[in-house]
Amino acid sequence: MPIEPYLFFEGRCDEALAFYQRALGAKVEMLMRYRDKPTPEANPHGAADKVMHASFRIGDAVVMASDGRCAGKPSFQGFALTLSARDEPEARRLFAMLAEGGQVQMPMGKTFFSPAFGMVNDKFGVLWMVMVPAQAAA
Repeated sequence: MPIEPYLFFEGRCDEALAFYQRALGAKVEMLMRYRDKPTPEANPHGAADKVMHASFRIGDAVVMASDGRCAGKPSFQGFALTLSARDEPEARRLFAMLAEGGQVQMPMGKTFFSPAFGMVNDKFGVLWMVMVPAQAAA
Protein backbone atom coordinates (compact mmCIF):
# COMPACT_ATOMS: atom_id res chain seq x y z
CA MET A 1 0.00 0.00 0.00
CA PRO A 2 1.65 3.26 -1.10
CA ILE A 3 1.93 6.35 1.07
CA GLU A 4 1.47 9.56 -0.88
CA PRO A 5 2.50 12.90 0.63
CA TYR A 6 -0.02 15.73 0.54
CA LEU A 7 1.47 19.23 0.45
CA PHE A 8 -0.52 22.38 1.32
CA PHE A 9 0.92 25.45 -0.42
CA GLU A 10 -1.52 27.96 1.16
CA GLY A 11 -2.22 29.92 -2.03
CA ARG A 12 0.93 29.10 -4.06
CA CYS A 13 -0.01 25.69 -5.48
CA ASP A 14 -0.10 26.78 -9.15
CA GLU A 15 3.36 28.32 -8.73
CA ALA A 16 4.64 25.17 -7.01
CA LEU A 17 3.28 22.88 -9.71
CA ALA A 18 4.92 24.97 -12.45
CA PHE A 19 8.20 24.97 -10.49
CA TYR A 20 8.20 21.18 -10.01
CA GLN A 21 7.34 20.65 -13.67
CA ARG A 22 10.34 22.72 -14.70
CA ALA A 23 12.76 21.58 -11.97
CA LEU A 24 11.88 17.89 -11.69
CA GLY A 25 9.89 17.02 -14.80
CA ALA A 26 6.72 16.58 -12.70
CA LYS A 27 3.58 15.60 -14.59
CA VAL A 28 0.27 16.98 -13.29
CA GLU A 29 -2.25 14.15 -13.50
CA MET A 30 -5.28 15.82 -11.90
CA LEU A 31 -6.20 19.36 -10.91
CA MET A 32 -9.46 20.66 -9.45
CA ARG A 33 -10.10 24.27 -8.47
CA TYR A 34 -12.35 25.41 -5.63
CA ARG A 35 -14.81 26.83 -8.18
CA ASP A 36 -15.31 23.29 -9.55
CA LYS A 37 -16.78 21.81 -6.38
CA PRO A 38 -20.55 21.40 -5.95
CA THR A 39 -20.77 23.87 -3.04
CA PRO A 40 -18.67 26.88 -4.08
CA GLU A 41 -20.17 29.02 -1.31
CA ALA A 42 -18.04 27.03 1.18
CA ASN A 43 -14.75 28.08 -0.46
CA PRO A 44 -12.10 29.97 1.47
CA HIS A 45 -12.56 33.72 0.78
CA GLY A 46 -11.31 34.65 -2.69
CA ALA A 47 -10.22 31.10 -3.47
CA ALA A 48 -12.40 30.23 -6.49
CA ASP A 49 -9.40 30.05 -8.82
CA LYS A 50 -7.09 28.38 -6.29
CA VAL A 51 -6.23 24.68 -6.35
CA MET A 52 -8.51 22.58 -4.17
CA HIS A 53 -6.74 19.33 -5.09
CA ALA A 54 -3.97 18.29 -7.46
CA SER A 55 -2.05 15.11 -8.04
CA PHE A 56 1.31 15.05 -9.76
CA ARG A 57 3.92 12.45 -10.52
CA ILE A 58 7.67 12.69 -10.14
CA GLY A 59 9.12 9.51 -11.59
CA ASP A 60 7.16 6.67 -9.99
CA ALA A 61 6.04 8.74 -6.98
CA VAL A 62 2.68 10.43 -6.64
CA VAL A 63 2.46 13.66 -4.66
CA MET A 64 -0.81 15.41 -3.90
CA ALA A 65 -1.14 19.13 -3.34
CA SER A 66 -3.59 21.91 -2.56
CA ASP A 67 -3.78 25.59 -1.76
CA GLY A 68 -5.38 24.47 1.52
CA ARG A 69 -7.01 27.36 3.31
CA CYS A 70 -5.09 29.91 1.20
CA ALA A 71 -3.74 31.38 4.43
CA GLY A 72 -0.54 32.80 2.94
CA LYS A 73 2.87 31.31 3.63
CA PRO A 74 3.05 27.50 3.64
CA SER A 75 4.69 25.82 6.62
CA PHE A 76 6.41 22.50 6.03
CA GLN A 77 7.97 21.05 9.16
CA GLY A 78 8.87 17.64 10.50
CA PHE A 79 9.46 15.83 7.21
CA ALA A 80 11.54 15.79 4.04
CA LEU A 81 10.98 14.37 0.58
CA THR A 82 13.83 12.20 -0.69
CA LEU A 83 14.69 12.31 -4.37
CA SER A 84 16.91 9.47 -5.58
CA ALA A 85 18.93 10.28 -8.70
CA ARG A 86 20.50 7.72 -11.01
CA ASP A 87 23.97 9.31 -10.87
CA GLU A 88 25.92 12.24 -9.47
CA PRO A 89 25.43 14.62 -12.43
CA GLU A 90 21.65 14.14 -12.24
CA ALA A 91 21.69 14.61 -8.45
CA ARG A 92 23.65 17.85 -8.79
CA ARG A 93 21.30 19.13 -11.53
CA LEU A 94 18.15 18.34 -9.51
CA PHE A 95 19.67 19.83 -6.36
CA ALA A 96 20.58 23.05 -8.19
CA MET A 97 17.07 23.34 -9.64
CA LEU A 98 15.44 22.86 -6.23
CA ALA A 99 17.85 25.36 -4.67
CA GLU A 100 16.71 28.18 -7.01
CA GLY A 101 15.12 30.68 -4.64
CA GLY A 102 15.47 28.22 -1.77
CA GLN A 103 17.96 27.60 1.01
CA VAL A 104 20.67 24.94 1.03
CA GLN A 105 20.72 23.09 4.35
CA MET A 106 23.56 20.69 3.48
CA PRO A 107 25.56 21.22 0.29
CA MET A 108 25.70 18.36 -2.20
CA GLY A 109 28.69 16.15 -1.42
CA LYS A 110 29.99 12.66 -0.77
CA THR A 111 28.88 10.95 2.44
CA PHE A 112 29.53 7.55 3.97
CA PHE A 113 26.17 6.36 2.59
CA SER A 114 26.06 8.09 -0.80
CA PRO A 115 28.46 9.39 -3.43
CA ALA A 116 26.23 12.49 -3.70
CA PHE A 117 23.85 13.74 -1.02
CA GLY A 118 22.47 17.17 -0.17
CA MET A 119 19.55 18.82 1.62
CA VAL A 120 17.72 21.92 0.43
CA ASN A 121 14.52 23.77 1.32
CA ASP A 122 12.95 24.83 -1.96
CA LYS A 123 11.42 28.29 -2.37
CA PHE A 124 8.15 27.03 -0.87
CA GLY A 125 9.85 25.65 2.24
CA VAL A 126 9.64 21.95 1.33
CA LEU A 127 12.77 20.13 2.52
CA TRP A 128 14.29 17.85 -0.12
CA MET A 129 17.04 15.30 0.38
CA VAL A 130 18.63 14.64 -3.02
CA MET A 131 20.88 11.62 -3.25
CA VAL A 132 22.41 8.90 -5.33
CA PRO A 133 21.65 5.61 -3.60
CA ALA A 134 24.83 3.66 -2.80
CA GLN A 135 23.70 0.69 -4.90
CA ALA A 136 23.21 2.97 -7.96
CA ALA A 137 26.81 4.15 -7.68
CA ALA A 138 28.27 0.64 -7.54
